[in-house]
Amino acid sequence: MSDARLEKGARKLLAKDGGVVRRPLTNGREVDVAFVRTGKKKRTPVVIAPGRPGWASVLPYQGFRKLAAKRGLDVIMVEHRGVGLSRADVAGELLSESDVTVQAAADDIAAVLDTLGVDKAVVAGSSYGSYLAQVFAVRHPEKVESLVLDSPMLSAEGDLEMVRSYRRALLWDGSSAAADTAGTAEVAGLIRQLAQKGEDSAELAHVVQVVYEFAGVETLTTLLKEILAGRMRWLWKRICKMGSGEMDGEGMAYFVEPKLVRGISFGQLGYGLPSDGQPLDPQPHMLKHAGDAPEFKGDPVNLEAELSGYSWPTVVMSGERDLRTPRTVAEKIVSSVQRGTLIPIADTGHSMIDSHQLAVIEVVRGVVDSGEHRLAMHADHFTVLPRKGTSGKIGKVLSTIVRVRARS
Repeated sequence: MSDARLEKGARKLLAKDGGVVRRPLTNGREVDVAFVRTGKKKRTPVVIAPGRPGWASVLPYQGFRKLAAKRGLDVIMVEHRGVGLSRADVAGELLSESDVTVQAAADDIAAVLDTLGVDKAVVAGSSYGSYLAQVFAVRHPEKVESLVLDSPMLSAEGDLEMVRSYRRALLWDGSSAAADTAGTAEVAGLIRQLAQKGEDSAELAHVVQVVYEFAGVETLTTLLKEILAGRMRWLWKRICKMGSGEMDGEGMAYFVEPKLVRGISFGQLGYGLPSDGQPLDPQPHMLKHAGDAPEFKGDPVNLEAELSGYSWPTVVMSGERDLRTPRTVAEKIVSSVQRGTLIPIADTGHSMIDSHQLAVIEVVRGVVDSGEHRLAMHADHFTVLPRKGTSGKIGKVLSTIVRVRARS
């Protein structure tokens, strides 16, 4: 679909469900930040922030908003500055990297709430959106009713240490005690074999992450056996390319546009942190897409130091197969805040707003309607809800391809 048609679709949604709020930039410039609101208006609406800094909100998540509205939620989504309908200033010039920061994006959300006359909201974020939600909460605590964090982030370097330790315990050492998931001793042995045979470390780490998160240990085990036998290399190469368009280049207009947000992804979130040279490190794959991206300048907000001051209910959703923001990060947040609740979701990887939307919607609805107190008791119910979301289909496709080709 052409950029013009995508823009037309996005602007049609904006005219129907939203508007813009004018925000200041440097040197007297201004940007109109777009937002949409769907569902019957309630006293306490829900702000939803999706993952990855380059993801748009208006067009990609229209299906999510429809699902949420049908279940009684009043949902507000803000088109992140530097992306989609918020990518250019009022003079039509693209924003610069310095215009696009986590702090500014958090303040944009506050400005949208002020424009809508909303005093407080339940603020929910997924992956990077969870980081943005927390920065918003720290900068505008008076506007937060509750936080719902899906696949949460906390700090660039601290999270990376936990990611490395978790991956290696689970999928290099094969310790099933590392997570509440099926045993991984066999697949860990296969991963070690491939590494010993000289498999590219960046490709190996990325393929393991993608297949394990989306399709699970059984499919990953079968695929690795096929690769060791000299088969399915074509599938391996295709998997290696998955997600590349989310980190560099122009991306897809009005859906994912990584170019203008590199000051956040690399400069503030540490996407380009150096590799430690050890197995299953995510950084070699990330560094392939760094190019001339800005260097990491440090966390824009020390969220770890702020956790004890979270006075609002904080509900944390964590997928059992999440290798990007693993359970250890979620547990650290829950144990550090004043009113934390962990909701473990089985048979699920990273970013449930994309892979298991009904689980996110039902958790948020529970927070809005009755508070966080009994949500953890219903984790099994959230897990077995029908799977909605584009990326949720990837696992089924991968599993089917691997199963069929392995038998042929």
